[in-house]
Amino acid sequence: MAKLTFKERFFDPRSPARKSRRSAYALPTLFTAGNIFLGFIAIVRSIQGVLLGASGQLGGNPDFEVAAKAIGIAVVLDGLDGRIARLTNTTSDFGREMDSLADVITFGIAPAVLAYTWGVQFVMPGGLLHDHRAGYFFAFLYLLCGAARLARFNVQAHPVPKNPGRADRKYFVGLPIPAAAGMVAAIVYAADSTPLEWWIYSALWLALLGLLSFLMVSTWRYPSFKEVSLTGPRSPLTVILFGALIYLIWNYSQPVLLALASLYVSTGIFIRAGGIIRRRFRPQRPSPHPEHQTS
Repeated sequence: MAKLTFKERFFDPRSPARKSRRSAYALPTLFTAGNIFLGFIAIVRSIQGVLLGASGQLGGNPDFEVAAKAIGIAVVLDGLDGRIARLTNTTSDFGREMDSLADVITFGIAPAVLAYTWGVQFVMPGGLLHDHRAGYFFAFLYLLCGAARLARFNVQAHPVPKNPGRADRKYFVGLPIPAAAGMVAAIVYAADSTPLEWWIYSALWLALLGLLSFLMVSTWRYPSFKEVSLTGPRSPLTVILFGALIYLIWNYSQPVLLALASLYVSTGIFIRAGGIIRRRFRPQRPSPHPEHQTS
């Protein structure tokens, strides 16, 4: 009998050791359950943040800070559960459905509640925000567009972005909902979790929610980074860059996390704008073989 590699012995479903590794199927589900728990924590702490602010403490709100951190941690876990499922060959229909439901809670409902309670609830009436109905609308719009983004992701096996890229790379079609939720959490965290009170800031906040909603349901191209392998060899430069990033996040978490979230959200905008500019000044004949990307 040929000698099995480490991956074949522990991760390959056809391996003779399959019966002893059935618990591996529970590993991605544990990450998904962790996401749901963090979403629940974010919702509860957002409500507690409103109660704390109603008592007159409108400075840095520790409940809003915990809610933002919970969403941020959930973004990391969401990026790991799918990779672990593929690495261990434990992908399943149940896991995919569970992950989608978890995303609706953690990256849809929780950020929408946090966005309203932090950015609208304590705004004094004035200007365009004479009441909170605009806040209700944009928070719900974010949730609705996020749910639509997840539904499209589930039903389209090979969606094609409006601005296709290289055929050998994979892309997300539209802004992924975890990235949109990460943007909301990063702004709240960077602002020391102090709720907004001036209506102009709140109007800009609602405009951002509207932009995130549009980007989620758009067909603009976003990098998926699925080409990055967790098991492949690493160059010294990659190790140095990861180490520097960890150091910066540990010591300057607020500006660094905000910069990372803003950079990714703006990536799709820059790619789309660059494609329009190239087509305007350098028109090209359409390719007879369209490039299909996977989300």
